[in-house]
Amino acid sequence: MIRAGVYGASGYIGGELLRLLLGHPDVEIVSAVSTTRARRRVDSVHPNLRGSTDLCFCAPEDIGDCDVIFTAVSPSVAMELVPQIAHRTRVLIDLSGGFRLRDRAEFTRYYGEHNCPELLGEFVTGRPETHRKELTEADRISVPGCMANAATLALHPLAAEGLIRPEVTIDGRVGSSGSGVTADIMNLHAERSGAMRVFKPQRHRHEAEVAQSTGLTVRMSATGVEAVRGVQTLIRVSAADGARLDDRELRRLYRDYYGGEPFVRIVAQKRGLYRLPEPKILIGSNYCDIGFSTDPEDGTAVLVAALDNLVKGGSGNAVQAMNIRFGLPETLGLGFPGLHPV
Repeated sequence: MIRAGVYGASGYIGGELLRLLLGHPDVEIVSAVSTTRARRRVDSVHPNLRGSTDLCFCAPEDIGDCDVIFTAVSPSVAMELVPQIAHRTRVLIDLSGGFRLRDRAEFTRYYGEHNCPELLGEFVTGRPETHRKELTEADRISVPGCMANAATLALHPLAAEGLIRPEVTIDGRVGSSGSGVTADIMNLHAERSGAMRVFKPQRHRHEAEVAQSTGLTVRMSATGVEAVRGVQTLIRVSAADGARLDDRELRRLYRDYYGGEPFVRIVAQKRGLYRLPEPKILIGSNYCDIGFSTDPEDGTAVLVAALDNLVKGGSGNAVQAMNIRFGLPETLGLGFPGLHPV
């Protein structure tokens, strides 16, 4: 049995980690750490877990010995926390943005100064579809950001095959849970309801992750939409010289790359209500759906990717990486298919 601890367990990502780990047959949660809710019952904050656990939150100093620790905290907290707790666990899986970028200058550009830059190179990207081999032996894993994960999975096959020009534009849409439980006034219901707020018109942090993973020059904007959960990215690409982008070629390419992947589905249909990836039907699941629309006349395409920002964009991806690291079946504890209608 794998002994697991979760820092930031009272947040949205932390709550989803607890939900998934409670249903995992090979995991025992020994500590759910919260600096603000120590000694309170977990289900007092995560009411969906009523009847599933009698666990209480604990203070950071009370965490037990763990085989794996998940840190679901802000980047600034993670930079302080990780050096303090790394020795307490065999495997550390960080879900913040604190260790996603390997280049210190890029980190400074998007996040500010790093407290422990010497650790940046120690973390393996927790994206099984692109780093599965490295994850089998990784003791330090950094889970990608939600929009970065969706966009990278959509772009990776085309970038790897040199089929597109190196400059791409990403339009990311995300539900309110992406701001976390400590969101400011702009995420109050009274301010957000009915709005489609472009909160980052340029240089969203996740563009640096996508650039690092694909080798492309990325420009990214982000919009908050009237949904609680879900991410959808629209990516505009142009064919490289001598390459051709059409529906048949893209479908073949995605099947070649992702045909054996348990949590990536190709969704690009000519008819039907859900012809392209839609985050609504992915809520609670660990799937990333990828679709596309091409214009062979001018050699352009729009790639569409969707996922649940709290699962495949966070906690589910972390559990999938943990499964790989501990030699377990990759899909263990992650079988929920989503709901329809919602």
